[in-house]
Amino acid sequence: MEARTEKEILITGFGGQGIVLIGNILGKAATIHELKHATMIQAYGPEARGGFCSAQVIISEEEILFPYVQQPQVLMCMSQEGFDKNIASLLPGGLLIWDTDLVQTRDLDPSQTAYHIPATRFAEKLGNKMMANIIMLGFLSAIIELVQLDSLRKSMLSSVPAKTRETNAKAFDRGREYGEAIQKSRAKLDQNPETP
Repeated sequence: MEARTEKEILITGFGGQGIVLIGNILGKAATIHELKHATMIQAYGPEARGGFCSAQVIISEEEILFPYVQQPQVLMCMSQEGFDKNIASLLPGGLLIWDTDLVQTRDLDPSQTAYHIPATRFAEKLGNKMMANIIMLGFLSAIIELVQLDSLRKSMLSSVPAKTRETNAKAFDRGREYGEAIQKSRAKLDQNPETP
């Protein structure tokens, strides 16, 4: 059996958080800036704002034959409902990322890699709670390279309104810096597991 080249990402939250925007940015980064294949399927609950929302993204070097994410390698959660509905579908050994201000986790599979960030709180400190999604995207970029950083940044800046580019760039950088700091502290713990 051939190794899987497709990267399946599931982003969940509620309407109004910019969940679909994250999916669009990832897809554009892959297709426009890296000439890869990508698909994005969005789903909403019956309420447009405040109801369940998800974006399913697949990125691949080869043509994608089936556009639906069935067993994501990456699950990003920005709502409790999104976590509760989808945690069982995460691939064993997959990556879970959640906003600590919005999601309470439990019974995590020890084979999965788990990271969390207070994205909503960071966004509020930057002056706009609506930028939590871009903070999550910056954080994701520090934890796993789904696309190159430069491609992702260009895609993000071209996807937000011109007047908000500077603040969105700050939000992206805030998330990325936090992710890099977490990665460094985990690497230190791995090197010195006995250190209290």
